[in-house]
Amino acid sequence: MSDIIRGAHPKIIAVANQKGGVGKTTTAINLAAALVEQKARVLVVDLDPQGNASTGLGVDVEARDFTTYDLLLGDARLEDVIQPLSIEGMAIVPATVDLSSADIELMSNEKRSFLLHDALRQPAMESFGWDYILIDCPPSLNLLTVNAMIAAHSVLIPLQSEFFALEGLSQLMLTVREVRQTANPELRIEGVILTMYDARNNLSQQVEDDARENLGDLVFKTRIPRNVRLSEAPSFACPVLEYDPTSKGAEAYRSLARELLNKHIGAAA
Repeated sequence: MSDIIRGAHPKIIAVANQKGGVGKTTTAINLAAALVEQKARVLVVDLDPQGNASTGLGVDVEARDFTTYDLLLGDARLEDVIQPLSIEGMAIVPATVDLSSADIELMSNEKRSFLLHDALRQPAMESFGWDYILIDCPPSLNLLTVNAMIAAHSVLIPLQSEFFALEGLSQLMLTVREVRQTANPELRIEGVILTMYDARNNLSQQVEDDARENLGDLVFKTRIPRNVRLSEAPSFACPVLEYDPTSKGAEAYRSLARELLNKHIGAAA
């Protein structure tokens, strides 16, 4: 991995879309794995009470003794909260349904919007040497997602190639703008990634045309296709890059990782 990318502090990216079923968790898991293939060290923070990223990366519910709930509201040590994975250079802070009550508990905390920001920037984090931290957000614009946006440097938005896809983006963009104005002026849109793309489908092509017309260079050149192997991988508790390295889904996420890294190299140059 280029020394231009490897900085003193990790790049924190929130993978967010308030709509469910758009490939958000799939993107968080597989982009992380693809970045690791490029020699990056990556931490995934599962901020969704459904815990799908944790399950998809092979962390059994019984093994989730310390979770993002403890990271936000507990006093657990980082080395207890961060769980190594079978993929070298990759780890996760898992989630359980306990996180679903965090929204209510956060309301009484005067630092409620900055808890994840502070947790990911504590001095003990530096010893892990992460290059990237990817936050898998819940499918809503709640206090957990706001915590992710305040903690992050940028927001990566998976956009499903379907009718009305762009309509849901407006509220997300407004939330990003509000967070930028009130709590995190450095927050930016990392980009929009088209997911579940079917090149044979006129609707997919229309959504892509509309997205590129309205959002321009914010839309990644890479498109994530509809792919059976990509859908099967979570049930085998591993990224598609491990489940079927030669599949179209695996190749697409490798392409996305390269595009992301090249963008960051260009920005650092």
